[in-house]
Amino acid sequence: MNRVPADPTVLHPFPDQPRVVLLKPLVTSPLIDIGEYSYYDDPDDATAFETRNVLYHYGPEKLVIGKYCALGTGVRFIMNGANHRMDGPSTFPFPIMGGSWAEHFDLITGLPGKGDTTVGNDVWFGYNAMVMPGVRIGHGAIIASGAVVVDDVPDYGIVGGNPARLIRTRYNDDDIARLLALAWWDWPAEHLTEHLRAVMSGTIDDLEKIAPRS
Repeated sequence: MNRVPADPTVLHPFPDQPRVVLLKPLVTSPLIDIGEYSYYDDPDDATAFETRNVLYHYGPEKLVIGKYCALGTGVRFIMNGANHRMDGPSTFPFPIMGGSWAEHFDLITGLPGKGDTTVGNDVWFGYNAMVMPGVRIGHGAIIASGAVVVDDVPDYGIVGGNPARLIRTRYNDDDIARLLALAWWDWPAEHLTEHLRAVMSGTIDDLEKIAPRS
């Protein structure tokens, strides 16, 4: 039996399926940090993730995505650069149109941001989900198709809707604490290879039994 873990450095883990890309070897922006094995699936152009799926990323806020995350087609992250003034009669960004309006560029710079957007490990994003700036999505969360995430999502929470609301959590509080303590996503890939069935379909008791010993 093959005991070699999958290679986290290849762009297309399935050579005959170019619609699937591993994101860590794809992204080049220093403002985007993505963990190993997190992938994006898009039949049009998955390799354009940085420009088509991370929008208005003019910095300096970061997008951080953990390991083993699954991003369905059309998942988008709206960054702080999309912000407009809301303290006057008009929200229109006149200075970016140029001409003499550009003399008032100070009116659209330095707008308050919401900080980095952070996604934990083992998060599953459904088709066309959207994440707004400054949100924190916890480990093991599930984001339903079409959800618009405007608030933080707890660890192992399932959210859906526009705006996204918590539907339920996947485990009770005690079991979530056990899972966070195990942090299987930090286990060596070789160890995961030996115990994939327990990780994918076992119980928390099973995980505790196979956890690497320090």
